[in-house]
Amino acid sequence: MPTEPPEAGKGLPPPVFATRDPALPEFWSERFSHRFTPWDRAGVPQHLLQFVAATGTPLATLIPGCGAGHEVAFLAEAGWPVCAIDFSPAAVAAAHAALGKWAALVVQADFFSFTPPMPLQMIYERAFLCALPRATWPRIVGRYAELLPAGALLAGFFFFDGGLRGPPFGADPAALAALLEPSFVLRDDQPVADSVAAFAGRERWQVWQRR
Repeated sequence: MPTEPPEAGKGLPPPVFATRDPALPEFWSERFSHRFTPWDRAGVPQHLLQFVAATGTPLATLIPGCGAGHEVAFLAEAGWPVCAIDFSPAAVAAAHAALGKWAALVVQADFFSFTPPMPLQMIYERAFLCALPRATWPRIVGRYAELLPAGALLAGFFFFDGGLRGPPFGADPAALAALLEPSFVLRDDQPVADSVAAFAGRERWQVWQRR
């Protein structure tokens, strides 16, 4: 999710983008429209595959900032109730084009005002928090806490890096814990071996449970 790296795997300079504020949907729509998505692994991460296999009961799940939505189809095929949102019209269009019969599970919406169509048991975090400026993180975590009842899970991938520029915006482990621990308890924390280049060596699979 770097703002202006060489286009992945092609050795080409990136397109010239007009929008520089990742808090705006236009920022992401420009990149989807140019098919410049170096954060997209075009598949389902191994840790999520293992988590779903090990979880006995399907969990009603929200995926915020879903992008192309690869995990949407996977969870739906596994029998999990799932809804996914993105505030970028181009991202939603990409997801609709890719998801076939599951396309209706993805809607254009703002995470801070969206009301899920079912009570949630999990929020899946995949390059959503790190896509947005750090100043928005307390509000994001607050919304996580509002949407999840006691015992529900915040599970997914968290990006840790000390660099000031982004996206992706990396977290300091202690700072992220300070944000989450008032409302969540860390239940699992593992390194990730199948990251895309933008995240390699700097992300972890974590599962947090709502207090």
